[in-house]
Amino acid sequence: MKLLSTDPVLAKLSLKNPIHFLALGFGSGLAAKAPGTFGTLAAIPLFLIMAPLSLPWYVALTLLSVFAGFYICDKASKDMGVHDHGAIVWDEVAGLLITMIAAPAGWQWLVIGFALFRFFDILKPWPIRWLDAKVHGGFGIMIDDVLAGIFSLLCLQGLAHYFA
Repeated sequence: MKLLSTDPVLAKLSLKNPIHFLALGFGSGLAAKAPGTFGTLAAIPLFLIMAPLSLPWYVALTLLSVFAGFYICDKASKDMGVHDHGAIVWDEVAGLLITMIAAPAGWQWLVIGFALFRFFDILKPWPIRWLDAKVHGGFGIMIDDVLAGIFSLLCLQGLAHYFA
C-alpha cells in the first residue's frame, strides 16, 4: 500500500518552497488516498493554536488564510500545470478554520465540525458544485471549500445552539 502519491506532476513542487508547502497542506496533500481528508486533518493543529485567540483575531487570521489561499493555490496550480490538483489542500485548511469560527470548546465539537466540513466538501451541494465547475484559478480552487466551510459553520452553530 502506497502512503504517498506517485503522481509525476507532483515532482514539479517542492516542500522546501513555502508556497508549495502551504498549498500541499504542510505535506498532507501528498497522501496517496483521500488527500482532502488528510489536508483537513492537517488543519487541526493550526486550529488548536488559533482557538484560544479572541474571536476578532481568529476571524482575521481565518480571512488571511482565505485571501492568501487565492494566491497560494493559484501559484501551486500554475507550477504544476494542473487546475485544482487533489494534492492542493490549502483550501481544506481554510475551510476547516471557517467551520470552527466561534465553535464551542471541546474535542466533540471539533470532530463534528470536521465531519460536517468533509460532508459538504465531498457532497458539494448547490451552489458549491456549480462554482467548483465554473470558477477557475486560485479563487476557483478556494471558493468551493470556503462555501463548504460556511455551510458547515452554520450547521455547527445550529447544533451548538441546541446542544451546547
